[in-house]
Amino acid sequence: MMELLCKEIANIVGGECLGDETRVIHSPAKIEDAGANQISFLANPKYLVHLDQCRAGALIVDHRLELPLIPVQTTIIKVSDAYSSFGLVLKAFQKEPVYHLGIHPQSTVDPSANLGVNVGIGPYSVISENSRIGAGCRIASQVYIGSRVSLGENCILHPGVRILDGCQIGDRCVLYANAVIGSDGFGYAPDKDYVYAKIPQTGIVILGNDVEVGANATIDRATMGATTVGDGCKIDNLVHLAHNVELGAHSVIAAQTGISGSTKIGEKCVFGGQVGVAGHLQIASGSQIGGQAGVTHTIEDANRKWNGTPIMSYMDNQRSNALFRKLPQIESELKVEIQTLKDAYINLVREFEKAKTQGA
Repeated sequence: MMELLCKEIANIVGGECLGDETRVIHSPAKIEDAGANQISFLANPKYLVHLDQCRAGALIVDHRLELPLIPVQTTIIKVSDAYSSFGLVLKAFQKEPVYHLGIHPQSTVDPSANLGVNVGIGPYSVISENSRIGAGCRIASQVYIGSRVSLGENCILHPGVRILDGCQIGDRCVLYANAVIGSDGFGYAPDKDYVYAKIPQTGIVILGNDVEVGANATIDRATMGATTVGDGCKIDNLVHLAHNVELGAHSVIAAQTGISGSTKIGEKCVFGGQVGVAGHLQIASGSQIGGQAGVTHTIEDANRKWNGTPIMSYMDNQRSNALFRKLPQIESELKVEIQTLKDAYINLVREFEKAKTQGA
């Protein structure tokens, strides 16, 4: 069992330790479940309700958060960002998946493949001809690596990953279970009878360094050239990047988002879940797209928030949603107002006719 002292954890996260620095911590846990030798964190004020029942040995707390009380048995570690700091703690305690070091006898490695030092290849995995596997890579079972694939150093490929012919993967990339890199793009041309003929997809996929691709995500190879994912991008489960998409560095895409072909996305963009993006668009750097939004036109302004289908600025969308929720009430009030106006008009006509009759 791994053990860290509170003062060691404070050094890892660059925080200030308040309380017993020598308390021994064995593992991280949720604030409502943590015991005397566990550590949790507090970043969101809504979790303050758990504080009076907290039994954690240590608690990482955002320095901006005012604590109504401090449990006597808990060492507080104050940090500038509790959420990211707790990520460092999780990493410190993390037990990395240990995949087979060396070539498992039930794997298949082509003689022409070039393997770096300290490579692990699990059972039933296939490394095809003329592929290069960088030093320190760990490849789980049932992984397929096609011909002429280039895999950088210290990558982790979880079970069932497929990297198809010619694709290039940078250093320290993590591909989760059943991710597919380099599947054919969706390219078909109809003839006069609307019979579709396949357009050959002759390009590749290039992933930069420190890219993570979630389970069952698919990144299609380009029709020509390359589908590219920049350094540091994080792609969630069940995301689809179509052929010739260009994703800028350090962008983040949540689950079930689909990016259509030839769309170019700037750096440091954020996509919520189930976002749909039309093809052949350009999305400016720093764009933040809310969940289930539909991006149907190019975004030229950098560092703005967008929402809705079709997208509009975040604040305009919030105002529209607020108005939409009031539509039943507005409709009811309008019906009353219209009926009132009708009644007033009828009464006015009657008065006018009466006055005409009396005048005659």
